[in-house]
Amino acid sequence: MTPQLLVSDFAGTTFRDDGAVIAAYQSALTRFDLPFTDAELTERRGASKLAVVTEFAARKHPESEVDAVAREALEAFQAALIDAYESGPVAEVDGAEAAIRQLQELGCQVALTTGFPRPLVDLLLDRLGWTELFALTLSGDDVDASRPAPFMIYRAMLDLNVPDVRQVAVIGDTPLDLQAGMNAGAGWVIGVLSGAHGIETLGITRHTHIVPSVACLPELFAAD
Repeated sequence: MTPQLLVSDFAGTTFRDDGAVIAAYQSALTRFDLPFTDAELTERRGASKLAVVTEFAARKHPESEVDAVAREALEAFQAALIDAYESGPVAEVDGAEAAIRQLQELGCQVALTTGFPRPLVDLLLDRLGWTELFALTLSGDDVDASRPAPFMIYRAMLDLNVPDVRQVAVIGDTPLDLQAGMNAGAGWVIGVLSGAHGIETLGITRHTHIVPSVACLPELFAAD
């Protein structure tokens, strides 16, 4: 059975991330002397980037300064990523576009969700040639709280007129993606091994399926 709506993560799920996100975090946080560890950055993959830098800014600065410091750190993070993605290679996860188009032919709408700020989303969609691929794209800027809150999933359902969350599939490469899907009550909550985390991490996070990549979805839904 094919779901009525697939809500897909971006980096690590449909778009290949070869370390640029972590490198941009490291650059921005170090520039503002905000304390962090690489393990913490990995744990927060999939979250709103503003929420992440705000959390780290709060460790060092008084409450009255946190928002301003976080906004500056986010701008530095975004500038580093834009530089990397404008000048470096940009590629899909193998088979992602073909799988998405196959699902669309079967009547499944596909919404793209991401913790990236909107300017980065637009840049990457343009470089990938995906500006018209998705029925809807949502960033962390579009909701009050990003993953693991289910609000981007619910926003996609509202905007695309899908009333039954049991007919929604959620897919992503991080525990936060899976937690958001479970919090939403989605019918399918699917982890992929093409991105930030392996089976040892995704396997212990609540889910319905784990697959190698988004390219496996048409076969998975046919089997279900």
